[in-house]
Amino acid sequence: MTMAFDRRGIPSAAHETTWAARDGHPIRRIDWPMPASHPDGVRGSLLFLPGRADFYEKYLETLAYWADQGWHVTAADWRGQAGSGRFSPNPMAGHVTDFSIWIDDLAALWGEWTATAPGPHVLVGHSMGGHLVLRALAERMVDPAAVVLSAPMLGFVTPIPRFVQHAVARLMCHIGDPSRLAWKTSEKPGEKLATRAALLTHDVERYADELWWKQARPELAMGPATWGWVERAAQSVAVLNQPGLLEAVTAPVLLLAARHDRLVACKAIERASSRLPHAELHVWGTEARHELLREVDPVRDRVLKIIDDFLDRSAPPPQG
Repeated sequence: MTMAFDRRGIPSAAHETTWAARDGHPIRRIDWPMPASHPDGVRGSLLFLPGRADFYEKYLETLAYWADQGWHVTAADWRGQAGSGRFSPNPMAGHVTDFSIWIDDLAALWGEWTATAPGPHVLVGHSMGGHLVLRALAERMVDPAAVVLSAPMLGFVTPIPRFVQHAVARLMCHIGDPSRLAWKTSEKPGEKLATRAALLTHDVERYADELWWKQARPELAMGPATWGWVERAAQSVAVLNQPGLLEAVTAPVLLLAARHDRLVACKAIERASSRLPHAELHVWGTEARHELLREVDPVRDRVLKIIDDFLDRSAPPPQG
């Protein structure tokens, strides 16, 4: 399944542009039409949203795979990270004043995108992107035929109870600037930058691609989250934990998780799966880390096959 692909270049078939949000803010996006020569015609359209401090260049290989499957593929930054500006004067700070900003942007993009992209329409989100996709879905801001969530950020790996996490974050925002960094380096508190790769993937070459892109395009680089982000993330997780919210979701949802993920809590993903009426859950063991779509080939190939099978059943190709 893995094909030869230059992960450090934008293919000629893909088009990088910006999309104007409702308030005019420019959001960076990439559109990847399916090959014109595809023998089976258009499969549908797939919108991919990455995680916190992420950027779509990290997923070019996977976007190309879906385009080769016949999907019209679009991916976009989140406002305030990668090439779509910042919420803080510190370009390395991952800040936001409220997750609803991102959900409103997603809803607006979804409305415009589905008006022109051929159906069926599918939403795919990774990590924080998966969290935001699920919130938009649960709050009926989007209406996809199917949803795929890769290691969605539905809880954090910490021994501290959720209510204590939120209380501490609120306190830290109250006693100081919410836009100050909540930790110094890497993806989580206490983790050294030198060991960051071990949080994300077993594939050292794919990890190196991320560093290459940050050098080639310095505007993509972002560091730790702020206390404001931490507090708003805890609040947004609490929203999803409201009784009855996920239970009312009617769309089919595929959840992919790594049991030994050291960033997002696998148990939280399992709980969400049990609440969603039409959910499928696949969990990997020690062979997988947080970035399932950027893992070593045996894991990544299996991930893509599971997604393909799910979409064939949940968002079948148009007839005729």
